Formats: sequence, structure tokens, C-alpha cells
Amino acid sequence: MHYAGNYSVGGAILTEYNNLGGASGVLGAAITDETSTPNSPWGSGRYNHFQKDGSIYWTAGTGAHEVHGAIHDKWATLGWEQAMGFPTTDETTTPDGIGRYNAFQTGSIYWTPSTGAHDVRGAIRDKWASLGYERSVLGYPISDEMNDPAGKRSNFQNGYMIFNSTTGVATAYYNNGTPV
Repeated sequence: MHYAGNYSVGGAILTEYNNLGGASGVLGAAITDETSTPNSPWGSGRYNHFQKDGSIYWTAGTGAHEVHGAIHDKWATLGWEQAMGFPTTDETTTPDGIGRYNAFQTGSIYWTPSTGAHDVRGAIRDKWASLGYERSVLGYPISDEMNDPAGKRSNFQNGYMIFNSTTGVATAYYNNGTPV
């Protein structure tokens, strides 16, 4: 165990923290001790929170990954690992160079300066992936996943997607309602 200021950081979380520049890096100094995740439906994990609006979470199955900034804030409002599972990637620049994202066990959070941070989950994320993610005709998400009379819905820059809970199918539409 290593102490970053007054707080303990160890193992894979410490390795990730040091890879990110330690206290002078993107996360800053630790503001919590390394702590176990409470009652996670995704299994046992550990985390540290850091002063520059970020965290590193670790599980044996996912490894240690950092989440920070607007994506971190969105994940917090959704309920941390309780809602989307643990991060499976570090915050990463999207292939188009405009946005950033973190993947989690059951979804992703995407952010751009113009759209903000929004979650995309399950079958809707899978369909969006098959279309090419942010490079697809839909563009970036502009809403979080929400309830819809048919099941679930996510809005995108150039359309929307509905997951029909009866059929189990996610369908993409242009903003005018025409299927993609």
C-alpha cells in the first residue's frame, strides 16, 4: 500500500494512478482511501476518488480504469457501478477525435463539448455500434437512455433509437421518423 498524501492507494489502482502521472497527473491527489464497493450487483471491486473530479475503479475481471470529468460526473448521477457496472476502459478519445468515452460493463458514456455526457446502454448501444458509433448517420447521443412506451429510447444528433422490450429489437430512426 502506498500513501498519496493522507490516503492509501495500492495494487492495480496505484499502478494505474502512477501511469496517469500520480498527484501531478490528470487526477490529482487521492481524497479517499482505497475502498471496497458496497453491495455491487457486479461483484467485488475497489476504488479511490481523486481531487480533480476523477476515480479509479478496479475488479479482478475488468482491471483498473480511470473515469474523470464530465463522464465521471454523469456516471455518479446514474449511481456509479450500481447502474452500469464497472469501467472496462479508461477515458478514451473517440476515433473521430471530437468526443471522449468510457465503456462500462453494461453501457458507455459519451461526451463532446457540444452534446455533453450521455449514457448509451444494452441493445441500443449494440445497434449503434453496428451502425458505426459516433461516425454513424445518428452521430453522438444527446440524451440519456429513457423509458419509452415500447421499452427504452435514446436520442442522437441526427435521429433516435428505440428498444422494443416485447420484440427485443433496437431500431434506429432519422429525426423525421424514417427508419435508418
